[in-house]
Amino acid sequence: MKLPAISFEFFPPKTPEGRSKLQATRQTLGAYGPEYFSVTFGAGGSTREGTLQTVQDILAAGQMGVPHLSCVGAERASLKALLQEYQALGVRKIVALRGDLPSGYGMGGEFRYARDLVEFIRTEFGKAFEIWVAAYPEYHPQSRSPADDIARFADKIKAGASGAITQYFYNTDAYFHFLEQISAQGVDVERTPIVPGVMPIASFTQLARFSDACGAELPRWMRAKLASYGDDVESIRAFGTQVVADLVDQLAAVEAPALHFYTLNQPGPTAAVLDAVGYSRRS
Repeated sequence: MKLPAISFEFFPPKTPEGRSKLQATRQTLGAYGPEYFSVTFGAGGSTREGTLQTVQDILAAGQMGVPHLSCVGAERASLKALLQEYQALGVRKIVALRGDLPSGYGMGGEFRYARDLVEFIRTEFGKAFEIWVAAYPEYHPQSRSPADDIARFADKIKAGASGAITQYFYNTDAYFHFLEQISAQGVDVERTPIVPGVMPIASFTQLARFSDACGAELPRWMRAKLASYGDDVESIRAFGTQVVADLVDQLAAVEAPALHFYTLNQPGPTAAVLDAVGYSRRS
């Protein structure tokens, strides 16, 4: 069985210590030969400089850095300047998102939806960047309806998106059903890759909090099993590694175009899954 290509997501560290830890994480996971490392972008551009610095660190290490961009609070002039800076650095791939709205924060800015951001980048920069967007196999938690959510996703592809990275999921049927739905909307999934997002498991409380907030289903059997371990971190991680490795095996068996791992800046849980599945480390 051929293993899919992989990529990893980081968030910008806020301290020099965090930056050093992320460098060590990047070196550990870089041994698996990822296609790229993506870097998140805080609400309202709150981590704009941190995102830029982290991408620069990745590029300086000879690896591909892929910045996220958010609609929230974005202005056309400043966004164009930032994209020009990324272009000058040699960045060729962007993840364009609406972004999460923090509590009490109005949408602001000159963009409302990720589709608008995609259109802007294509108008200003043509094909200079690959533009990747988000996909929600279990539907966006703020969507009006499943049908509307699928239609809005198709709009992003029609606006010029190159491909999509999904929210994490633990039920592969959700991913397969999503592919069927967007295909019915005219999205060619052969030409427009829909890359599964994968969340390794390190902490039950953290995973439950994330899942409840973002609308990703944490299946009842998984929730019960994880809860049963209490504070036994070793058992939680061993069970989590098994569950996520099985998920990766299922996706590899159907030749998923690639896999994108949400690392939370921790090398251990992701590396454990990759080792269990059979990805090899380079010396």
